[in-house]
Amino acid sequence: MHFGFLDPSGRGERPFGSFGLAIDRPQTQLSLRRGSEFEVSGVDCVRAEPYLRSIAASFGLTGSYHLHLDEAIPAHAGLGSGTQLALAIGSAVAVLEGLPLDLDAIAARLDRGKRSGIGIGTFGQGGAVLDGGPGPGTLPPVLARVPFPRDWRVLLIFDPAEIGVHGADETGAFSALPDFPESETADLTRRVLLGALPALAEEDFKSFCDQVGYLQRKMGAYFAPIQGGAYVSAGVAAVLKGLAVEGVTGLGQSSWGPTGFAFAPSEAEGQELLAAARATAGSGKLRLELARGRNEPAVIETR
Repeated sequence: MHFGFLDPSGRGERPFGSFGLAIDRPQTQLSLRRGSEFEVSGVDCVRAEPYLRSIAASFGLTGSYHLHLDEAIPAHAGLGSGTQLALAIGSAVAVLEGLPLDLDAIAARLDRGKRSGIGIGTFGQGGAVLDGGPGPGTLPPVLARVPFPRDWRVLLIFDPAEIGVHGADETGAFSALPDFPESETADLTRRVLLGALPALAEEDFKSFCDQVGYLQRKMGAYFAPIQGGAYVSAGVAAVLKGLAVEGVTGLGQSSWGPTGFAFAPSEAEGQELLAAARATAGSGKLRLELARGRNEPAVIETR
């Protein structure tokens, strides 16, 4: 999940810089073995074979592979599906062939992490991650990582009928948006470093929600001209508005959406939040799930 940028225009002294969280669902799960030709089976995912061919070529490998996808994070839902898929495939190839497992190198070879380092940081470490934004010719470094409290829950609100801004449209969007005031970048940086991260470490649910909610309001207002409002999906927006009326403060949209989220301090209160969201959503197209934070890195197994 991507909560937002510290400099969303990417034109400040240190461009972008972002705050996000690893969650335990949805997942990307795959297996790789050598084959007589390149083959991809399982869950349909158009990006899988190009990533596989590209990483193999970049390593100078001449063999072929069979990749099977058991699960894949929905594409263009604001949950970093492309980066997780790329890193999973790249890591699988590296382990299978006995090559050094360097996540930054794999990300660079597959053109990931150009703005945000959340996907790389959460793949490699899990937890809540703050990155420093990309430097000249370097990927965004992880500046801080804090475990997400085990009891807390994350309500996920999916809208399968909508997709977030991506690809060339995303590049154009960043070019079209105005500069973000440096004073606001400084304020957001202070709020994350001295507010949200300590709140996580101390398991201060209210303070964490207040800070993420503030960051989300800033992101929603800044990106509204591109995405037609604070949220991409009208259905997700309606659910989040209903939760806000009930006093929920830690909520928003992950990245470009359309996936929305809201926090609960326990499993029981998460179930109540889920029930309230379902009542607001009705019988429409939205899908809702209750997730946990994931404090472990990606799992790589050999057999």
